[in-house]
Amino acid sequence: MDGAQPSSAREDETKALCIAQVRARDPDPVASLVDQIGTGPFALVCIFASPEADFRNLSEVANQRFGAADVLACTTAGELGNDGYEDGQIIAVGFRADLFASAALVIENLDDIEQQDVIDTLIKTRMALTRRAPDMVSEFAFLMVDGLSQREEHLTATLASGLGPVPLFGGSAGDGENYRDTWLSWNGEVRQNAGVLALVRSHCPVKVFSLDHFAPTDTRMVVTKADPERRIVSEINAEPAAKEYARILGKDPEQLGPYTFAAHPVVVRLGNSHHVRAIQQVNDRGELCFFSAINEGMVLTLASHQDMGSHLEEGLSELARVTPPQQILGCDCLLRKIEVGQIQRTREISDILKRHNVVGFSTYGEQIGALHVNQTLTGVAIYPPQLGE
Repeated sequence: MDGAQPSSAREDETKALCIAQVRARDPDPVASLVDQIGTGPFALVCIFASPEADFRNLSEVANQRFGAADVLACTTAGELGNDGYEDGQIIAVGFRADLFASAALVIENLDDIEQQDVIDTLIKTRMALTRRAPDMVSEFAFLMVDGLSQREEHLTATLASGLGPVPLFGGSAGDGENYRDTWLSWNGEVRQNAGVLALVRSHCPVKVFSLDHFAPTDTRMVVTKADPERRIVSEINAEPAAKEYARILGKDPEQLGPYTFAAHPVVVRLGNSHHVRAIQQVNDRGELCFFSAINEGMVLTLASHQDMGSHLEEGLSELARVTPPQQILGCDCLLRKIEVGQIQRTREISDILKRHNVVGFSTYGEQIGALHVNQTLTGVAIYPPQLGE
């Protein structure tokens, strides 16, 4: 992409979301975003920024330019934009104030959350938003969280206690494939080790969803030594973790890397379903570092792939079975992007995302309800508004 792309927001004023996209190294990215979608009025603006961007300046200027809207932003591991999977971009999503009402809050210091305080604040915020927008009957909660905090599970479990029936989805902020620094901002204030949450009500019907293309096999392994706080597994089946994982795959431990982890995920059973526990990397001690919670005694099951393209098309088409959504705001795991790149299907998957109007970012993990998960596309489908009904 050479520069800002024309926005459909001004071409079709019936769209609930206004989408803009510019290069991360644009000399004045906020001005370019505003050129595409204007300054609203918006109830909420979400910005997904490549780590190439000057995130602090972007956040501060965006907060100044978008009026009374709450402005939430995070760094990414890639962007879901005009051409599907992209890198080096900044994407802004504006929620029109005539169709949405929003209330945002920040949860700081994720290492030491005062759970009851967070739950009480969340309940009060949710009730106040309901009183402010009683005629907007659709609702959801959208979370951005520090993707290197290693505290997503604790945060989502806490939030679920205060959200009641409100469906939650979200994504963990990224830093490309660097895993060094992930950043968030709320109304211009930049933070780490934090989460920012938007409660949203709307005249538009919505559906929160989560898709993954894996099925459990009969191959299982047991975590026999782990550091749960740091999400590190040092032993599997009482053997050095990386060596044992590689042995099970029939590979040399030196071959382990992002593509292997994406191509050979492990899942855990929670209730009646399985969820990926994605491996991030092998450290210099031969231990496996995970993106999600891991505990000693946990049974990990090797998963097999369904075809990602057909599975994604089927899942997104199901969301459009009765009425096509106008837009899908999505959080897509970085490992999905790595997988399709390695099997040379990036263009195919990008075309599916583009055809179904998916916008969002590549993450270090996704949130759905009370769970933190990996290797999913998780998001919200937003349908045409229902006014006067």
